[in-house]
Amino acid sequence: MNTLKVLNIISEQDPEIFDRIDTRRKAMHAFTGLGKKIALISAPFMLGTVLNKAYGQAPTSSVIDVLNFALTLEYLEYEFYLQATNSAGLIPAGAATSAITTIRNHELAHVNFLKTAITGAGGTPVGKPNFDFSGGNGTGTGPFAAAFSNYQLFLAVAQTLEDTGVRAYKGQAGNLINSDDVLEAALNIHSVEARHASHVRQMRKANNFGDVKPWITGKDTGGIGALVQANYDGEELTTQADINIINIGGKNISANAASESFDEPLTTAQVLALVDAFIV
Repeated sequence: MNTLKVLNIISEQDPEIFDRIDTRRKAMHAFTGLGKKIALISAPFMLGTVLNKAYGQAPTSSVIDVLNFALTLEYLEYEFYLQATNSAGLIPAGAATSAITTIRNHELAHVNFLKTAITGAGGTPVGKPNFDFSGGNGTGTGPFAAAFSNYQLFLAVAQTLEDTGVRAYKGQAGNLINSDDVLEAALNIHSVEARHASHVRQMRKANNFGDVKPWITGKDTGGIGALVQANYDGEELTTQADINIINIGGKNISANAASESFDEPLTTAQVLALVDAFIV
C-alpha cells in the first residue's frame, strides 16, 4: 500500500487530519508537487512526519524496534560485502566482482532507507556495531577468519548471511501487520535478499564449491556443514498452516520438494543468537 493510499484511508476515518497538519491542499502538495524532486527513499520519512504532526505521536515503539533490528542486519551485510570488495585478490575479476559490488550497493541502499524511515517515524536509528566477521566474538580468530582471503569460504559465509536475512525479514511480518507502509517496504527488501541468496548460491555452484541449488532443500546447508547448521534448522518443515504439502492434491510431491517450496521464518531472538558471534 503506497503512502497516498494510507493517507486517504486515514482521512476517511478522520476527516480533520489535514486541518491538524495545516490544510489538505498543503499536505497533498507535500506528496505530489514534491514527489518528482524527492527520491522514493524519502516516502517513509514524509509519512512519519505527517502522522507525527497530525497526532503528536510516533508509530509504536515495536515498529521502530523492528526497523532498528533490520538496520542492524543490513549494517552487518553491507560491512561484510564492503570488506570483501576492499580485499585485493579475493573476488575474481569480471562477473563475480560485478555481482558482489551490486549486492554491496543494494545493502547500502537498505541501510540508508531504514535510517531515513526510522528518523521520519520519530525514532533514532541504532548505531553501526563493530563486527568480527571471523565469527570469533571480537577475537578475530573465529572459524571464518579466512573469509576475506579464501573465496570459497567468503561465498559460504555470504550464502549463510543472505539465507538468514531472508528468514529474519519473514519473521518480522507479523510485527508489522498493522503498519501497511512499513510492511510493504520490509517485504520489498525481503524479496531482494532472497535474490541475493539465490545468486550467491549459483556462484558457489559455478565454482564447484558444492552441489548447491538456488533454494534450500530440507535443512541442508548446501555443503557448508555443521558450522552453519543452526541457520538452516527448521527449514525442513513440510506443513503450512497445518496443511501437509507432501503429495498434496494427489500429486507426487516429495518431502524435499515440500520443504523447498516454502521458507520458514526466524524470530528476533533466533536471529540475534545466530549473528551474535559476528557482533562485538
